[in-house]
Amino acid sequence: MITVPPGTVEQDLPALLGEPARALRRGALVAFPTETVYGLGADALDPAAVERIFHAKGRPADNPLIVHLPDAAWLGRVVAHVTPLARRLAERWWPGPLTLVLDAADVVPRVTTGGLSTVAVRVPANPLARTLIAVAGTPVAAPSANLSGRPSPTTAAHVQADLGGRIDWILDGGPCPVGIESTVVDARGDAPVVLREGTVTREDLGVDVTAESGSPLSPGTRFAHYQPSARVVVASAGQGGDVAAEIAERQTTGLIGPTLPGLDPRVSVLASPLGAAELATVLYDALRQADVRGLDVVVVEAVPSHGLGRAVMDRVRRAAGGGGVVPTG
Repeated sequence: MITVPPGTVEQDLPALLGEPARALRRGALVAFPTETVYGLGADALDPAAVERIFHAKGRPADNPLIVHLPDAAWLGRVVAHVTPLARRLAERWWPGPLTLVLDAADVVPRVTTGGLSTVAVRVPANPLARTLIAVAGTPVAAPSANLSGRPSPTTAAHVQADLGGRIDWILDGGPCPVGIESTVVDARGDAPVVLREGTVTREDLGVDVTAESGSPLSPGTRFAHYQPSARVVVASAGQGGDVAAEIAERQTTGLIGPTLPGLDPRVSVLASPLGAAELATVLYDALRQADVRGLDVVVVEAVPSHGLGRAVMDRVRRAAGGGGVVPTG
């Protein structure tokens, strides 16, 4: 593991990252931080290296990967055609947590695209990530650096817990400030089609609806995701009594959210986020804490499902297996 000291200036990163960047170019797997979550990177144009990602994660082969670039000028390396819409979105949101789906260039292996003719691409905001890719000199395919189905990693320790011994390098750049995965947009047409919600919201993009859940074009929409070993229950504010009735006697329970009235005071508070942005930042770490503590149940207090709240509640509901919502009235 390489730890990048806080406050390291961007000009010093190329020398610090030279060895893992060269290893990545030779087919190594390198976990690195982005502003969203930690990614597990491999040379996106090397089929054998990309296959190692799927093996290390236990990821379904038809789940496409996001290709990360150091800047928008590299788009032509991996896409067949950069649409006017893609150029506008890239100018507005890159570097940042927005992924664009476009027609793939012939050079991109089908293992990287999950067998599709399209490729998902983004430029991360974290300078460590961009420098690693630039020094490696190749586009980098990077899903989240966790075992498939587990909560995504937002610290290097999370990566080590899931993938230690399975991958070659972990770059510790501290915790990820955003905490949930990027928004994914189909940018092949004249108007953006949101395939996966994220911190760049529908409101930001001027889009009224999201594509039907489970689009094969987007990572993170068709398979079980973000799930701890503990059972996840979603509750609205004021439902503490209802939640208590859902939990069997002697089950150990954790709470993510402000204290719910009526909830057993012995419940362990895993995190007390106020609002959607804080919930996004702490969610995956708190779910992982529940497993470290051996809890049976995690109660997550819902936030309003608009803007960023819609994106984070999508992750919460997936962590609950699509269910686990305490009925109201």
